Amino acid sequence: MLPEPVIITQSMLAFEPPLSIEQLELAARQIRQDIIFMIHTAGAGHPGGSLSAADIVTALYFRVMRVDPRNPQWPDRDRFILSKGHACPVWYAALAERGFFDRSHLATLRRLDSILQGHADMRKTPGVDMTVGSLGQGFSVGIGMALSGKLRHKDYHVYVIIGDGESQEGAIWEAAMAGAKWGLDNLTVILDNNGIQNDTFTRDVMPVEPLAEKWRAFRWNVIEIDGHNMQEIVLALESVKSIKDRPTIIIAGTVKGKGVSFMENVPAWHGTAPDNEQAAIALAEIARGLR
Repeated sequence: MLPEPVIITQSMLAFEPPLSIEQLELAARQIRQDIIFMIHTAGAGHPGGSLSAADIVTALYFRVMRVDPRNPQWPDRDRFILSKGHACPVWYAALAERGFFDRSHLATLRRLDSILQGHADMRKTPGVDMTVGSLGQGFSVGIGMALSGKLRHKDYHVYVIIGDGESQEGAIWEAAMAGAKWGLDNLTVILDNNGIQNDTFTRDVMPVEPLAEKWRAFRWNVIEIDGHNMQEIVLALESVKSIKDRPTIIIAGTVKGKGVSFMENVPAWHGTAPDNEQAAIALAEIARGLR
């Protein structure tokens, strides 16, 4: 049995959000360790896209979003949807570290009757605002949530993470048109642009570039960042509150499998669980902060 992850920060709960940039970087390392531990323990899951989104999800939950772990259904909370739902280990890790449920549940990923299923279920997992699975659908729900907030004069913000492979779905572009039509400045989409889907490179399946030009043509505010530079992530997320009358997309350049040397930019790690030796190496690399 592989030992549990090193607790890099002692506890995320020892820090009171919003965290500093340095604290966020430590928190992201902890979440990456949790991802490896969960998927190894389950023997199944999607490490590549979970690791690529770790810095973004950390910034959202520990710096940017207005949430209350003691009251997950707080009506005025900010909303989050992981539209690329197969990467839910990163979501579960963030929710556990933020205090929505006990860390012990991380060892139950994908088990029968666990609150942490292979795709997030809003009926099972505290803090999950929308059940996810079919690619392209989470973004559309985010449009509905943001529009509902506008119509009810609520000041919550909706954040949606989508993938670049997911951006081949027509539903993404239908939602993009709707977001612009309704001027949803309370909606921010973050594109985890890691260049890999399923078992190969996105460019070889169906190229989605030029992304920035496409989104600008759909009348969105477009921000391009390094999705692993915490300073850039935070600045981008905090800047969107000043944008009026149109939604924002943050195109984040990321690396599939970020933080683990043998997983980085390797399509095979889209949906493969590490064995004992691989998991031990990955946990050690993340703990040392080598990458």
